[in-house]
Amino acid sequence: MSQRRTFIVEDSPVIRANLIDTLQELAPVTVVGWADSEADALHWLAEHPEGWDLLIVDLFLKQGSGLGVLRACRERPVHRKLVVFSNYATVDLRMKSLELRADAVFDKSNEIDALIAYCAALDGAPTGPGAIPG
Repeated sequence: MSQRRTFIVEDSPVIRANLIDTLQELAPVTVVGWADSEADALHWLAEHPEGWDLLIVDLFLKQGSGLGVLRACRERPVHRKLVVFSNYATVDLRMKSLELRADAVFDKSNEIDALIAYCAALDGAPTGPGAIPG
């Protein structure tokens, strides 16, 4: 099972640390970096255009918006996946995210298991209670 190089855009240090720990333990990902603002995310992505396979983006950031990050990544290759992970995954923001070519949208409050399953499924990894972590 290959590790997806994952970049996280999240402004809450506690949520970011917990997300990194959880994903690296339960999904086939290696976190290659993170940003807490739109500008920092766009700078990292411009400096590392081939350095990521999965981008996880919160919509509301310390500075700027996750929607700006989505806009900047609309023309990415199909094998690079972009997901939104937000407390504000309303119907309207889900629709807007999908319009900007997000591959999936997950609500932080109740869809962490779905995010982990999504990440695992990207490489065909087993998911669910009987899954063996890699």
